[in-house]
Amino acid sequence: MKELAYADINIGDSASFAKTITEGDVVNYAGLTGDFNPVHIDAEYAKESMFKERIAHGMLVSGLISAVLGTQLPGANSLYLGQDLKFKAPVKIGDTATATVTVTEKRDDKRIITLKTTVTNQDGVVVIDGSAVIKKVGL
Repeated sequence: MKELAYADINIGDSASFAKTITEGDVVNYAGLTGDFNPVHIDAEYAKESMFKERIAHGMLVSGLISAVLGTQLPGANSLYLGQDLKFKAPVKIGDTATATVTVTEKRDDKRIITLKTTVTNQDGVVVIDGSAVIKKVGL
């Protein structure tokens, strides 16, 4: 992966990453975090929930934002300082989630970048909306 220099990052720059959420993703995330909420793990329980079927963990899906920030924009040698997330709609197993980040502000004296962060599903529905603050420590 090629590192972007701070000077080469501009307001309006954008990058995305898409992933289809699998049964394995949900089970592995539950095992890693200990979050065995039955709406994620138990199909019978989930049928009776407001979602009518199992859904992915919100933080699992929001991790796609981290993937974009850490590998594409601003990319390597960036420190994640903060994230604001608003969960708008569920992501179900089999949905394809696309995380998109867009640079909205740069603070040159501290090399801090603010980005709009959005995750949409395969139908274009916004499932997560928010913003991230990153400090670029590399180039």
